[in-house]
Amino acid sequence: MASSKRNSQLHIDAEALSTMALVQEGLISPVDRLMSEKEAIEVRETKMYKGVSFPFPFLLTPSGKRNAECLKSLKKGDVVELVHQEKVIGELTVDEIFPIDPKERLKCIYGTDDESHPGVKTTMARLGNMAVTGDYHVEYPLITASKKMVEAKIKEVDAKNISALVLAANPLNRAHERMIRQALDQSDLVVIFLLKPFTNNGLRYDVRYDAMLTFVENFLPANKVVIVPLENSYIFAGYNELILDALVAKNYGCHHLIIGKNHAGLGLFYDHDKLNSVFDATKDIEIKVSTVEQYVYCNKCRTLVSTGTCPHGQHHHIHYHSPSILKLINAGMMPPSVLMRREVSASILSTLFPERFENLQELYDAIMPNDGIMEVHSEEDFYIKLMGLYQTTSLT
Repeated sequence: MASSKRNSQLHIDAEALSTMALVQEGLISPVDRLMSEKEAIEVRETKMYKGVSFPFPFLLTPSGKRNAECLKSLKKGDVVELVHQEKVIGELTVDEIFPIDPKERLKCIYGTDDESHPGVKTTMARLGNMAVTGDYHVEYPLITASKKMVEAKIKEVDAKNISALVLAANPLNRAHERMIRQALDQSDLVVIFLLKPFTNNGLRYDVRYDAMLTFVENFLPANKVVIVPLENSYIFAGYNELILDALVAKNYGCHHLIIGKNHAGLGLFYDHDKLNSVFDATKDIEIKVSTVEQYVYCNKCRTLVSTGTCPHGQHHHIHYHSPSILKLINAGMMPPSVLMRREVSASILSTLFPERFENLQELYDAIMPNDGIMEVHSEEDFYIKLMGLYQTTSLT
């Protein structure tokens, strides 16, 4: 009989909450619960769970003194509250509590426990020495709403062939656009999983989402594309990222996952002294995983091309290097249209630098062509028109 011990609380962070919600909604199936000690050992040794590739045990190992004291006091059948940011967001009925080795867990996730690795250092601080397992429920509306949104869109368009792309779009550039269009060519519906990390690196999620929405709504058949936030917790690190991406995409209803050949997690890795690729690791997941070529702009071809089809040398290529494009944006500069669509740049810059210009209307009227009537313009309009002036070539 279950205990009524509800005064006990475990405090979990946003990454743990998000991942538990993904599992609760069936989005990392076949993982459907926190793993027992026996299951954890088996997964660690075989990299398999219920006949499907899974890179490490799914565990809840909350860190901190008060969590450690709570775990010591619990026994099988106790009901413990799950707390995030001092708010109760769920509960767990204890089945088993067992010790773990944090360094061994880090090796499972990152392939190393070297603290010079940025992911290792961050994750080490949030891993405790004890794992707790049992049935749980958490409230996390974001993931529940996303799942319902995709299900509704699939039903609305009666999609039979659904492709997925997992993008940071930090920022959205012309190469991303080409990948999305290529996916659309072969699909009834494209699900864009827009990464939402738990760090402050790069552009904020809302800025990237609005930029993606600008592109989708204005330049694509919008009823064939849906944008889904994918919170990118530490479990998606390294080569694990593509395995987890494939599972999430499949469980959202997608049949095909498309990735770039320059994806960081695409390389070969050793497992049990055997050379593997991500395609070996995802072969048991019922989803097709394929790659697309790296795109560049060639100043000889005068268009966007893949590196595999362009006959010209690298010195003729403009690369879509996101960190470099982001430096221009953070400096308040509009990237050239060959790198980013002007409407996307305008969406981002007008959000990052609000009310940047004094007397914007006066500036607009002074340098922009118009129809001879009074028009009110936003900062976003101004950036779009400004890029048009940059592209006027008769005097250059």
